[in-house]
Amino acid sequence: MAGYIDTHTHIYLEEFDADRAEVVSRACAAGAEALFLPNIDATSVAPMLRLCEAYPGFCFPMLGLHPTELPPDPRPVLDEMERMLAADRRFIAVGEVGLDFYWDDSRRDEQIEVFRRQVEWAVRFRLPLMIHCRSAHRELVDVLRPYAEKLAGGVFHCFGGTADEARELLAFPGFALGIGGVVTFKKSSLPSVLAEVPLGRLVLETDAPYLAPAPHRGRRNEPAFIPLVIERLSAVYGVAPDEIVTRTTATARRLFLDCEA
Repeated sequence: MAGYIDTHTHIYLEEFDADRAEVVSRACAAGAEALFLPNIDATSVAPMLRLCEAYPGFCFPMLGLHPTELPPDPRPVLDEMERMLAADRRFIAVGEVGLDFYWDDSRRDEQIEVFRRQVEWAVRFRLPLMIHCRSAHRELVDVLRPYAEKLAGGVFHCFGGTADEARELLAFPGFALGIGGVVTFKKSSLPSVLAEVPLGRLVLETDAPYLAPAPHRGRRNEPAFIPLVIERLSAVYGVAPDEIVTRTTATARRLFLDCEA
């Protein structure tokens, strides 16, 4: 059986400095086949790349500027990231990018322009997108729609929306929904929403160190907790856990590892 892929984990962050090697070992022991690492800002690129160099063929890097991490002038960071994407083919996606108006929408227009520029990178470099969206569904769809037929696909990370929103997002060809610990929460609406989403349009993720699944909710998340997400999805879809792993891994590989450069 194929191993699972955590398509979105930040184990290069300082929360893992004390036991990062053990975190990777536990992920392998739990059945992980690969970990995909999106960065978030200029300072996170170097530690992310060091981790990928330490675990080649297991940890894979993405590159992008997170919407809540915009510096006062994002242009120099974006210029440098664009140069890196042009010169370095290690990056498997543009991410983590997107829109987030949950806590602060004072830079709404700037977030939209930064996101649009990074979507254009995905088109130019034929890379998938790892998309963050919070309280910005309509604006996100409006930015993506003109590029729909040009994009190489991607993931709507940490999806937690309605069935209608899922249908609208999955109308974009080649995209999947990223499902993690939230699906295990007692009051989560995700299980009922996923009843209308084909299993082949899902990938697994942790967003570690955030959003640990039950019964670890409130603790630091890590890739070794993915089997708890698999178990919950097995119940939602009425299939064996092996089927969840096989289908989600195939989708993750197709989107991020098997696409043409």
